Amino acid sequence: MAKLAVLLALAATAAAFVHPGLLHTENDFSRIKTHVDNGDEPWLAGWNKLISNSHASPTYQPNPQATVYRGSDGVHSENYRILYNDIHAAYQLAVRWKIDGSTTYADASIKILNAWSSTMKAIGGNSDGFLAAGIYGYQLANAGEIMRTYSGWSEADRTALGTLLRDVFYRDSYRFLTTHNGQPRYHYWANWDFCSLANIMATGVFTDNQTMYDYAVNYFLHGDGMGALPNFIIANHTEAGSGKILAQGQEAGRDQGHATLDISLLSVILQQAFNQGDDFFTYMTNSGLAASEYAAKYNVNEDVPFSPYYNPKYGNTTVISASSRGTLRPGFELMYSQYDNVMGLNASWTKKYVDAVNANTDGVEGGGGNYGANSGGYDYLGFGTLLYRRKA
Repeated sequence: MAKLAVLLALAATAAAFVHPGLLHTENDFSRIKTHVDNGDEPWLAGWNKLISNSHASPTYQPNPQATVYRGSDGVHSENYRILYNDIHAAYQLAVRWKIDGSTTYADASIKILNAWSSTMKAIGGNSDGFLAAGIYGYQLANAGEIMRTYSGWSEADRTALGTLLRDVFYRDSYRFLTTHNGQPRYHYWANWDFCSLANIMATGVFTDNQTMYDYAVNYFLHGDGMGALPNFIIANHTEAGSGKILAQGQEAGRDQGHATLDISLLSVILQQAFNQGDDFFTYMTNSGLAASEYAAKYNVNEDVPFSPYYNPKYGNTTVISASSRGTLRPGFELMYSQYDNVMGLNASWTKKYVDAVNANTDGVEGGGGNYGANSGGYDYLGFGTLLYRRKA
């Protein structure tokens, strides 16, 4: 843990960061607000999806816990569902405030953030606690990053949230990435690394800690785990006809629930870095797009090539997994909007998958609460049609 102590002690370089600058910037919110105020579609429909979500209600009441348990330790009951519901409420209320302007939503959001920062001390359970640290850490930091521009949130309370993120969420994610829980680097699937990286990056930005942010970036580009992008991409396949590259992700042979989760988490890492001036959307010749296109194509029931993948822990996988094929998961809106709307690249399979997902939520991407009560529906913050779409 000596490295952890060094990282926590190093001075931050606050001037390097854009605020707000995780999933959303001030310019993003200005653009979104203009669309909503003008009644433009599909942004208005996306806005209506947000404000109809029970988590976005200003009457939402937080239920903070001193210790959050994910995974059975044989003693305590799991209670992590309380945390992810409260975080999604804080985030949805924060977004609602930035677009609507009413401080009622801002006050409701910081009420949730303050409740948790003054109560929570640890994450427990089994190794699944590392997933809780990663997923809920990046989400909590994103809610806080939006609210940092609210004058009604005191500096002391904002600092308290940063302390929670640093001392609990970051600590566990850093420990995971540096030790992989005492296992070989290939033991854990890519999504474990991805969520940990998203958290460390987000916590670094929120707390103005350049060292944290740089660690996440360096690991993503050059790390030894499965969440380093060069390790995540197992094979590149050229699609007949279009000539586009389809990048086979590390979990394609496991199941499609996790294969699509990888793309959602990858989009978070890419977007957070992009808003800090680091364009990894284009890294390795737009590998984010190629990975999204591969997963999306297979999950709209089209065949894709598959290269055998050997992992010393799980053995040799010779065929793509059909388990959970066609799963509906938010997160691909961001990939589509960036690669198609902004960069002008061919993201046709990603768009088909986006349309399939959105067909179940009134034609727009929803968020936490719109995809069932289980944790999988809360792995991603969502509302991408409203928040990321650039073209009607």
